[in-house]
Amino acid sequence: MSNHTKIIAAELNLTVQQIEATTSLLDEGATVPFISRYRKEMTGSLDEVQIALIRDRVQQLRDLDKRREAILKALTALDKLSPELEKQINAAVTIAEIEDIYLPYKPKRKTRASEARKKGLEPLATLIFQQGKQDPVAEAEGFINVNLGVPAAEEALAGARDIIAEWINEDAEARSRMRAYYQQHAVIRSAVVKDKADTGIKYKDYFEWSEPLKSAPSHRILAMRRGEHEEVLKLEIAPEEAGAIDILNRLFIKSVHANSRQVKLALDDSFKRLLGPAMETEVRNFSKEKADREAIHVFAENARQLLLAAPMGQRNVLAIDPGFRTGCKVVCLDKQGKLLKNAAIFPHNGQRGVAEAASTIKRLCEEHDIEAIAIGNGTAGRETEAFIRQLGLQGVTIVMVNESGASIYSASDVARQEFPDYDVTVRGAISIGRRLMDPLAELVKIDPKSIGVGQYQHDVDQNKLQQSLDDTVMSCVNAVGVELNTSSKQLLSYVSGLGPQLAQNIVNYRNEHGPFKNRESLKKVPRLGEKAFEQAAGFLRIRNADHVLDSSAVHPERYALVGKMARDLNCTVAQLIRDQALRRQIKLEQYVTEETGLPTLNDIIAELDKPGRDPREQFEAFSFTEGVNSITDLKPGMKLPGIVTNITNFGAFVDIGVHQDGLVHTSLLSDKFITNASEVVKVHQKVEVTVVEVDVVRKRISLSMKPEAQAKPKARSERHQNKTPQSNSTRPHRSSGKAPAKPQQQRQSGGKEKLPDGDLQLKLAALKDLFGK
Repeated sequence: MSNHTKIIAAELNLTVQQIEATTSLLDEGATVPFISRYRKEMTGSLDEVQIALIRDRVQQLRDLDKRREAILKALTALDKLSPELEKQINAAVTIAEIEDIYLPYKPKRKTRASEARKKGLEPLATLIFQQGKQDPVAEAEGFINVNLGVPAAEEALAGARDIIAEWINEDAEARSRMRAYYQQHAVIRSAVVKDKADTGIKYKDYFEWSEPLKSAPSHRILAMRRGEHEEVLKLEIAPEEAGAIDILNRLFIKSVHANSRQVKLALDDSFKRLLGPAMETEVRNFSKEKADREAIHVFAENARQLLLAAPMGQRNVLAIDPGFRTGCKVVCLDKQGKLLKNAAIFPHNGQRGVAEAASTIKRLCEEHDIEAIAIGNGTAGRETEAFIRQLGLQGVTIVMVNESGASIYSASDVARQEFPDYDVTVRGAISIGRRLMDPLAELVKIDPKSIGVGQYQHDVDQNKLQQSLDDTVMSCVNAVGVELNTSSKQLLSYVSGLGPQLAQNIVNYRNEHGPFKNRESLKKVPRLGEKAFEQAAGFLRIRNADHVLDSSAVHPERYALVGKMARDLNCTVAQLIRDQALRRQIKLEQYVTEETGLPTLNDIIAELDKPGRDPREQFEAFSFTEGVNSITDLKPGMKLPGIVTNITNFGAFVDIGVHQDGLVHTSLLSDKFITNASEVVKVHQKVEVTVVEVDVVRKRISLSMKPEAQAKPKARSERHQNKTPQSNSTRPHRSSGKAPAKPQQQRQSGGKEKLPDGDLQLKLAALKDLFGK
């Protein structure tokens, strides 16, 4: 058992056996979804989140070991590695600890201390640092050497202090205590750069801002950092200097003699010039990593909910990408999403355009037996929806579809490969239609960062964001399952054990040999070996396959077990699936083995009840309030249906059909106290909201999900007017947000925001444009 196993088991409150089994499976190439679904007996039924945590922590500890090994080798090469030093390094549990220990021995570029050593002043520094009763000036006179650049005692003392300052900065205990002090007591302060107040007006709330770093929310930290990056804000992160100096005094000041006064001068210099800036850099990185984790978590959860939105299913769909001047692009898709016809209509260009557009839509609906019409929710979306609804089409469901990222797809290599003979507008309309039929299958074709959920996604660590999103997409794809004979290369590439190359090989084989008849024939695909088959097979579905279980989530390795269950009941597997009474006769305890326990057996029975069931919710058609098409149509007190488009730490954005999402702040989401909007709503959820306040000029819409009596706006004179930084979310035109308290409020309250109860505008102002274009 490795030391890593003990550490992770303690951290995650799991058993050593669970950690060892999971780590072993991951090292063998098993994916998180596969382990979670098909190796429950080995892991003790760990879920995907726990398995991913184990995977990531194992990697962190292995990276730590690599750095430890590199430092030990470096110290050996320098002939500095003593048994005591080696013991310290091996006992260190973080990268920071190891680096602190290594710092005094680390090769450095030219420093003031190194120059002082060249002048022979290290013995003087050692004597002073011991803080005996000697006279430091008298001792320094013995080190005067004009040829070495030490013409007087004061120069000798200055050089000695430089050396002592470096010793203090490199002391492992000092750095450890200072690091903890900064993390607990640092305050983040921002101020506007001179002459940038006008050009950086979107950062106005941070022109003079201060709050404790440890309680600062991730979106504010990222906003201030972006303001600094854009050279609008000056940012400082530091605790009270007196407290930091006091820590160093207790560590290094040993007496009250003259030598101690020299050490005190060196200590103050070390803090200001070396240790303080180093700690600020560390705490900046620490707070950034923390903010990144929170932002990435929000993004991943929103992406999951959007990917798992309810599909309409296989329908003949007419899809429209709306537009005013350039017209609306129209496509007709069959039940498999294949393009049948495309056209352009101009229903917003006068009466003649309306008549021609109406005729075209009616004709296309009749020719292609259209069952549903999907309309993009961008520019001219509501106007186009109103036009379609007034046509009186019978038996046709009309749905507004979130088109975020459709333009990204239409200009992508994937779209060009699929539709090389059509322009981006036609491809965009196709994407809108397919999203209605199956959001997951279509959204996997674009970068998840482009689907319009999340906050500050371009400011966070991109590698960690990509890992999180890849995990999320893979989890969603495998939870739903993939139809082997109709799925795109992009969807197949997220199936456990496959990836882009094997997905392409599957598509090529399918094109050459026709539809797969059974899962076993997957092994004929070039380069798809036993390991890939084991990982992927259970997540692939084959409708009307040779084997009845090939359309289910039962893994082929358990087919023999299901066959035995059927034989024990004198029936076929097909009869077992059809007849619930037969399934109820199965005594699962009879089939428990060392490899197959009750968790797997219960999964098998659940799958036999509903083979290949889709875990997503049932599709329900949704429509916005007729006649409410723009922000100018809104009035406080209006009750409107809406769809949640984005969830953040401070509230939920809701599309109410006016080309401008409104914000429901966390305080207005529920009658009960909540800390996070995700406790109440999820992305793509249909909700009813009350309009609380509308600011047409600044395009702000404040909404509430509380009873009307608790959602009344305050008088205009009480409203706060500040703006806040704009995020780089791909979702356009976000509304107002929560304002940080004024700096003096922060200082008086020790960093806690004190906002007047019920002053919605004050609570929302700082989030204006948080989700930018």
